[in-house]
Amino acid sequence: MLAEVHERDGYPVNWPDFPDAWLTPPSLIASWVAELDGRIAGHIGLSRSDAGDAAPRLWSARAGVSIDATAVVNRLFVAPSARGHGIGALLMAQAVREAQDRGLHPVLDVVASDTAAAALYERLGWQLLATVEQQWSPEQKVAVRCYAANGPA
Repeated sequence: MLAEVHERDGYPVNWPDFPDAWLTPPSLIASWVAELDGRIAGHIGLSRSDAGDAAPRLWSARAGVSIDATAVVNRLFVAPSARGHGIGALLMAQAVREAQDRGLHPVLDVVASDTAAAALYERLGWQLLATVEQQWSPEQKVAVRCYAANGPA
């Protein structure tokens, strides 16, 4: 399913050499899949902040809390054939609930060109913190929109 999403939507932007490892980074707290009609229809992860993550830095500076008080919502994708059923919103709600249950504030970033994902986050009430440029490799600079879930720090 990830390959199908990548081919259709360009997510992830850079195809990982090892997709299984990409889905389960060392910083992973938890992940979930959604099913529709007995088939996996979507995925989301929740991770601790990595050194290059801008959203946790922006939120912690704004809220006056440690970066360790954040959790990064990541690896959200829904099978093209399963879209329009609210799966993305349900997965987001699960990740937010888990972060909050752990006393962490959920944040995320999204490539600025992914307007469909940004529209989902904004529809769900996430706050845009900033749009920043990140250097992903010596030859790849990418603009990302950084968001934080609504609610207290």
